[in-house]
Amino acid sequence: MRRLLRLLRILLVAHRYGLDQLVLGGFKHRWLRLLARVLAVGRDLSTPRGVRLRLALQSLGPIFVKFGQMLSTRRDLLPLDIADELALLQDRVPPFDSELAVAMIEKALGRPLDELFETFERTPVASASIAQVHFATLPPAAPARAQDAPRDVAVKVLRPGMLSIIDQDLALMRLLAGWVERAWADGKRLKPREVVGEFDKYLHDELDLVREAANAAQLRRNMDGLGLVLIPRMVWDLCRPSVIVMERMRGVPISQVDRLREAGVDIRKLAQSGVEIFFTQVFRDGFFHADMHPGNIMVSVDPQTFGWYIALDFGIIGTLSAFDKDYLAQNFIAFFQRDYRRVAELHLESGWVPADVRVEELEAAVRTVCEPQFERPLKDISLGQILMRLFQVSRRFKVEIQPQLVLLQKTLLNVEGLGRQLDPDLDLWSTAQPFLRRWMRSQVGWPALREHLRREAPRYAQYLPSLPRLVHQALEHTASARDRELQRQLLAEQRRTNMLLQGLVGFGLGVLAVLLVIALWDLRPF
Repeated sequence: MRRLLRLLRILLVAHRYGLDQLVLGGFKHRWLRLLARVLAVGRDLSTPRGVRLRLALQSLGPIFVKFGQMLSTRRDLLPLDIADELALLQDRVPPFDSELAVAMIEKALGRPLDELFETFERTPVASASIAQVHFATLPPAAPARAQDAPRDVAVKVLRPGMLSIIDQDLALMRLLAGWVERAWADGKRLKPREVVGEFDKYLHDELDLVREAANAAQLRRNMDGLGLVLIPRMVWDLCRPSVIVMERMRGVPISQVDRLREAGVDIRKLAQSGVEIFFTQVFRDGFFHADMHPGNIMVSVDPQTFGWYIALDFGIIGTLSAFDKDYLAQNFIAFFQRDYRRVAELHLESGWVPADVRVEELEAAVRTVCEPQFERPLKDISLGQILMRLFQVSRRFKVEIQPQLVLLQKTLLNVEGLGRQLDPDLDLWSTAQPFLRRWMRSQVGWPALREHLRREAPRYAQYLPSLPRLVHQALEHTASARDRELQRQLLAEQRRTNMLLQGLVGFGLGVLAVLLVIALWDLRPF
């Protein structure tokens, strides 16, 4: 019943803000456009369509807000007025009451606000779908503040009642995914329930702010020494599941390109650095920031870190296994080299395509999708068109969608959206290709073997002294296993021999009985 009520509310919100008119009005058929005009009778739809869509997503809750955040980076697919309005969802979601935020902070940290902070700005500096942020200052002698810990901090507090709201929406999404899987021809191949399960996992991860703090600490260690990105430090004694305190970061939002140019930032280099950061996180570390919309990224104008990225909001982090990284890297390199046969072979080797698919057919299909896109600047490449064509190819060849790559696909969309805003002429392929080649060289050959031996040396040193004993035990086990197998075979042979002898004896006794009957028959008196 709750799911039905939620579905009805979604339909009512769509009707209230005229989203049905936006959908039906976009079709080519005249009768659908006429239906849109009929449904609009009696409603005030004078508000711009982008505003109506943004307000509808805000009223439907955090899952729909995050969907709008992703759409806001797709200026090649959306009209500019809609994209500009959806961009407001990135950090301008209406905040909740500051007094409620203060009460949650005091409850989580167990002390009054005046004891925790020297200053606290009750007006939030940013408000997102999951939480909102307040600036504060720690006292000089605060117990939670180490000697090198930051004094100017940002306090992030979770929105109240988020868990029940998300659970309701996810329950509805699981229900709809089940319908899609049963009713749609491609339902099982697309694994909608598994995709919803992955979305469920990452959303619930966002509700634990300590997990976000741990993600930030890991990214900070990974990015240390790269010289391209800043990650805030955490004040661990003031981190709880509903509240975290971190270093306050100062910079210019990456969406304000004019301000960055006025400050002297090299926009072209900034775009290239973003690509290098992304590919480093994905292929070197297998641990990447998976919520890279413009609201979560700033650029430092401090002289010591001028032009560096500042990453914020680490609630959604993607991870890739060694197999995933190797598979993706080989695919990218094959694409760069236009080796479409290798792309087809990789799909078959991974097991994501049925074994009976002919590699030549898959190669031709991939070539048809990708060949027209090469040697064109980023501004002329529509990733949306590529994805649509690849979807058609995957449906034809029954390619299984891998749920663990859903976040990576989303992040790739965000990276492309940022690239378009910074430098429409950026050639994403040429920027990424040298990095991937260096990464692949580090994974094969003597350098990779030497690095692997270096990492495994402590383990080898632990096992090496016991190696003779382990070899002796293995040989003894093998010998005893061989003896047991011979004994088992001898016993089986003995049973077969006994059965054969018993059969012969039985047969002989049967023959003797027949002969006796015949002899007695011949001796009977007449």
